[in-house]
Amino acid sequence: MPIDIQPHAEGSLLPVKGQPGSRANGLRGERAGALCVAVTEVAEKGKANAAIVAVLARELGLRRSQIELVRGQTSAAKRFLIRGLTPAQLIAKIEQALARID
Repeated sequence: MPIDIQPHAEGSLLPVKGQPGSRANGLRGERAGALCVAVTEVAEKGKANAAIVAVLARELGLRRSQIELVRGQTSAAKRFLIRGLTPAQLIAKIEQALARID
């Protein structure tokens, strides 16, 4: 199942499945239409959310200011606004990043 990226007036909405408390930070592929992002931070006081933003920025070659959590602050199922990228551009960046880890 492909990642269900939706267009937005400012860019794209990216569904993310957060995996806090993992052994290492990184992208883990697609699951149920969302991009899985593993982080070593625990899900406490926004630490895992900040770590997910950092992983997305690093792995996708984005600035942190381009990434905003818009839904799912306390849930594993999150939605991030990725500013300045169309869904097609974002898919291409994700595919490149996932190809590097395979």
